[in-house]
Amino acid sequence: MSTQAAAPAPSTNKIGLTKGDYKGAPSTLCIGCGHDSITNHIITSFFELGINPHQVAKMSGIGCSSKTPAYFMNQAHGFNSVHGRMPSVSTGAKLANRNLNMIAVSGDGDTASIGLGQFCHLIRRNLDMVYIVENNGVYGLTKGQFSATADKDSKLKYGAINKFEQIDICSLAIDMGCTYVARSFSGDPKQLIPLIKGAVSHKGTAIIDCISPCVTFNNHEGSSRSYLTVKEKDDPLHEIGYVHGAEEIKVDYEPGSLKEVKFPDGAIVTLKKLKRDFDPTNRMQALEALEESKTQGHLLTGLFYVNPQTHDLGEVLEICDTPLAYLGEKELRPSAEALSKIMQGFE
Repeated sequence: MSTQAAAPAPSTNKIGLTKGDYKGAPSTLCIGCGHDSITNHIITSFFELGINPHQVAKMSGIGCSSKTPAYFMNQAHGFNSVHGRMPSVSTGAKLANRNLNMIAVSGDGDTASIGLGQFCHLIRRNLDMVYIVENNGVYGLTKGQFSATADKDSKLKYGAINKFEQIDICSLAIDMGCTYVARSFSGDPKQLIPLIKGAVSHKGTAIIDCISPCVTFNNHEGSSRSYLTVKEKDDPLHEIGYVHGAEEIKVDYEPGSLKEVKFPDGAIVTLKKLKRDFDPTNRMQALEALEESKTQGHLLTGLFYVNPQTHDLGEVLEICDTPLAYLGEKELRPSAEALSKIMQGFE
């Protein structure tokens, strides 16, 4: 008879699932790719939030980044769309079933080049979804050319210099009216995981521009998206955490100091106030901070802007509470009288 001790039972979240229930297929990306780190942070975020995978829809376009939804939540719905057209497919899916938690993973090419128009209109309509841009500044699937987000004067692996100004995804999103805009680094789970949780809980379009170094084509000296450069230039606006909504807790402490705060569920969060005054609900201040960091050559990260008082596309269009996907012919097919009334409105 064996006397070996039994392995401890895996820990479960509030809906009884283990972290393994949120995993997907094994990654086929390059070893060390920042995209795989982001995948792990998405898994952790949804596990800790206790969201059932079958209530999630994973959307993507084309590119290395758009392969990653296969690597998390294999029990979730998923759709890999045409290059740059993921926002319109996501819009249709969300309007058909507004109960789904939408998470889109895209790349800097899929978003800021061929898909730029769709990206802008997604923001304009404020579709309720999380949109993560895995931003490495190059086209990894086509051998490492500069993408539209590459910094001017940055250098490719084979020596070419980028002569064009970059498209700053965060500045563009804020200017277009996005209601949740953040930037982080794939190698910073302490910052990125709370940002993902906040994005999932936000009502409206939530954009996270995540710098994710390409170890094959853009991790060399002269690159502004290498691991070493990002770590050296990372300039966090604040240290943040995520806490579920509960009774308001107020604190007051000096800039540069730490303070422990205990929450109703027993959790203790250590807050650190940096020596700068920044209000993430101030849209103009967010744009100024991003422009200032650009001129200084810094990589500003954190939650830049959030508007909690917003209405998503479903609310603006006054879509019924019951998901359209669950309505039958009786509800979806207007009567002759109803059609006649509609036509009279165009007279």
